[in-house]
Amino acid sequence: MARTRVRKPKSELKNISYEIFIGALSVLSIANLVLMAFMQGSEALQLILWVMNALFSAIFLGDFIYRMVTAPSASHYFFRGFGWADLLASLWFPQLKVLRVFRLWRVIRLMRDVGPRTLWNTIIHDRANSALMTLLLMGILVLEFGSISILYIEEDADGANITTASDALWYTIVTISTVGYGDQFPVTNAGRLIGTLIIVVGVGIFGTFTGYLANLFLGPGKDAAAAHEEEKDAAATAATAAPALPPVTADHTAKGLAAGSVSGAVTAGAGVGTSAGTSAAAGPADARPADAGPAVDAAPPLALASTAQLLRLLEESERINAELRALVGSTASGGTRSDG
Repeated sequence: MARTRVRKPKSELKNISYEIFIGALSVLSIANLVLMAFMQGSEALQLILWVMNALFSAIFLGDFIYRMVTAPSASHYFFRGFGWADLLASLWFPQLKVLRVFRLWRVIRLMRDVGPRTLWNTIIHDRANSALMTLLLMGILVLEFGSISILYIEEDADGANITTASDALWYTIVTISTVGYGDQFPVTNAGRLIGTLIIVVGVGIFGTFTGYLANLFLGPGKDAAAAHEEEKDAAATAATAAPALPPVTADHTAKGLAAGSVSGAVTAGAGVGTSAGTSAAAGPADARPADAGPAVDAAPPLALASTAQLLRLLEESERINAELRALVGSTASGGTRSDG
């Protein structure tokens, strides 16, 4: 039987973990705009923030395309859901990046509609996506603040080779990816401590990302998982709809055996009694046809024992009756002789 594939209805709310990730990036991008406005004197810091904003613009542009494709109504999302603001804020113009406030407002509205309890339960049960989005956010945070920190500590140290924003960004990326070319490295204790933290975060990110990809490509597909869930639901429904039978106990079993034995014994006794009565009336010859089968079918052991007892009782009764008849007959003969 062909299985009908049911499409999931489109919704403005995407995956909960994904919405939180986009909301956090929106907050971080707005904070970067504030830092760029107040830290005009540091060219190295401006370069790091510019690179991060370029990364945010690429992510937000992909988010805009994703929402346009999956929205219930693309025109409604673009004109009434502030999709136009998402598009303009994703472009490379610095003056338009302030429109990212609308993206943050939408994420907050969606989270408020879901509710904190549903939000927390979804994060707990959807552990794969939650862990992936959390580590991606940590990677972005480490890339930005790790580069700023390592540059601030190392640029004025004796014998330092991380002296520019480009060096700091390169060192952080190479360290997060756990490649470690060795061309850039910290020379201070504080810089080495920051490098250690970057390494730990990088190992966690790539380990989780590898496991996520393995589960995505090698794990069961969505159709197989849905079919398994349908089978489980059908089994649960059938078990609920089936009438509950009383449990069979040892007491019930003993009562059943005893009832069966008594029924078999009574049936067998009735058959034997009928045969005996017929024999007594017709004489010692067996009135039952020779080709007739046994009068009593095979019975359980308890029924056979009861039948044997009944037969012995009938034989004893016949013997007593014969003795009584003989006694009555002898008494009658003696009386007749006395009269003669």
